[in-house]
Amino acid sequence: MKTITTTTELAAYCAEASKYPYVTVDTEFLRERTYYSKLCLIQLAYAGDGNDDAVLVDPLSDGLDLAPLYALFQDENVVKVFHAARQDLEIFYIDQGVIPAPLFDTQVAAMVCGFGEQAGYETLVRKIAKDSVDKSSRFTDWSRRPLTDAQQTYALADVTHLRVIYEFLSAQLDKSGRKKWVAEEMAVLNDPATYKADPDLAWKRVKTRTSTGKFLSIVRELARFRENHAQSRNIPRNRVFKDDALVEIASTKPASEKDLSRSRLLLREARRGEIAEGILNAVKVGLAVKPEDAPRVDSNREKLQVNPALADMLRVLVKSAADTEGVAQKLIANSADLDAIAGGIRDVAALRGWRKEVFGDDAMRLCNGEIGLAVKGEKVVTFTL
Repeated sequence: MKTITTTTELAAYCAEASKYPYVTVDTEFLRERTYYSKLCLIQLAYAGDGNDDAVLVDPLSDGLDLAPLYALFQDENVVKVFHAARQDLEIFYIDQGVIPAPLFDTQVAAMVCGFGEQAGYETLVRKIAKDSVDKSSRFTDWSRRPLTDAQQTYALADVTHLRVIYEFLSAQLDKSGRKKWVAEEMAVLNDPATYKADPDLAWKRVKTRTSTGKFLSIVRELARFRENHAQSRNIPRNRVFKDDALVEIASTKPASEKDLSRSRLLLREARRGEIAEGILNAVKVGLAVKPEDAPRVDSNREKLQVNPALADMLRVLVKSAADTEGVAQKLIANSADLDAIAGGIRDVAALRGWRKEVFGDDAMRLCNGEIGLAVKGEKVVTFTL
């Protein structure tokens, strides 16, 4: 198997790959000790049936410039195929602001083709490629050099099997006319906002039971400080302080390092120095926020009055739609979406695009009392009221 370590080699491979309709892509990275993923290996393969068309790219090699790869990523004539692409794409976007296009995610396509919820790569290899994946190298240290033969074999298999999976799923989508469904799902992955961790919005990821303006103001400032601190030093946000410590601080409102020393959940190194200083300043800023400037939870969701009977009927309806269409149920609508619809909210993904066709229209008719549900044999069917 070939490992590319120079820009010249990479440019030659990418030039050859550009002659084919698609290229499969995977990465190996580390993120346990950093905020941003450390890219350790890139695997590539273009259409073919052997390992000669696949390579490993070593981004840790001195002097290797990934510019030829990024040019290939922007070649509209070559489909870039990933499995569960979110983290891979984040790496490339953070590095050079590049999102591969056109893009195809086999995990999404598999859900559209009826392979269940969050179809795993190993499952698709087994069911479609009729092979198995050796998992022994999955959690190895990909930053160490040289890579072992087992690591290289494992890494290369990720893109050679992916060719078979892509060709099968693409053919299935052509047959069913559902390629536009997958294209709709790619919109999130194609959106740069998906990969930007905005410190100003970090508070929204923190789960709290209190929603008063003053409390949330402190949560917002603490989360903003933690995100900025973690990003600037490239360390995991939990290394600064964890969510439970953040909520504790927002509740106790410490005003000095002595107050911080009483925390049950704050890491010892966060009770002094620049982190302690940042915490105390965040609390001070949060306390000074005017009521009208305080963050608020989604009031529509907060005050949602869910009709439990209607929510249960919607769950039956979505399961029936998923069974009829051969699509993963959660891809159509999750429990939160169904509760929202039952509570009168209409700005829900399940009521737009292809989901509207297979579920949303009937969901609205059900909510409006225009149709009912009945059991016919082993199926649930709708009938007009």
